Amino acid sequence: MYRVLIADDEEIERLSFSRKLKKYFGESCEVFHAENGMQAILAVDKNDTPIVIMDIGMPGMNGVEAAEWIRKSHPDCVIIFLTAYDDFSYAKRAVSLHALEYLLKPCDDEELIPVMEEAMRQVDLCGEGIRSTDAGTGRDAEDDPGQEPENGYSRVAAAIRAYVRENYSRDISMQDAARAMNYSEVYFCRLFKQCFDQNFTAYLTHLRVKEAKKLLEDPRANIKDVSRSVGYSDSKYFSKIFKRITGQLPSEYRDGLPS
Repeated sequence: MYRVLIADDEEIERLSFSRKLKKYFGESCEVFHAENGMQAILAVDKNDTPIVIMDIGMPGMNGVEAAEWIRKSHPDCVIIFLTAYDDFSYAKRAVSLHALEYLLKPCDDEELIPVMEEAMRQVDLCGEGIRSTDAGTGRDAEDDPGQEPENGYSRVAAAIRAYVRENYSRDISMQDAARAMNYSEVYFCRLFKQCFDQNFTAYLTHLRVKEAKKLLEDPRANIKDVSRSVGYSDSKYFSKIFKRITGQLPSEYRDGLPS
């Protein structure tokens, strides 16, 4: 059972996210709600929720301020920020909190679900004592380059695409990519969304599944080997991701290919 806190001042947003989580994760996901930053802090302390989906732009104590308090007492909490473009004034403070992902509103299922699956994986690693929140953050938000020129997006997108393709077989994160590109996490999130119309985690997941399909064309392919080759050390987790995207387990996909 994964305990998840959804903190957003808009009830319709909280209910929408809650329905999505129940739809995809069923009884394996217990959802708690908070409508402001102070309630979020109290809810995390009371319910010991290891995953927090936090809206940045809440009145009173905003999401960044609440996350700072949560991080002090729960250093391994997996934080996912919800943000609108006008929330980027909080960028410099947000990057120090090492969020798993910054989901830009409005957020659809194709973006949310891969991020939640990764959050759950990181919670599992904390049981095993492996995960650490100490990740590089790249350039400070106050130093980010602002708006890229329109003709620069193709160049930036090509550089990002090349980085992901060269490193998808490793256990890379959004923070790793931002640092490699010399951007703050928050600015990289916005830039990535503008370039690819999806978040980093979703893009990486689909690329890995695409590459796995190629490897599975070999009828002798071992599922564990394929899993490691595309960046998943846990073959069961890989199979779960593969089935969600393709509708088949890797073994079923391989066996169904023409010989």
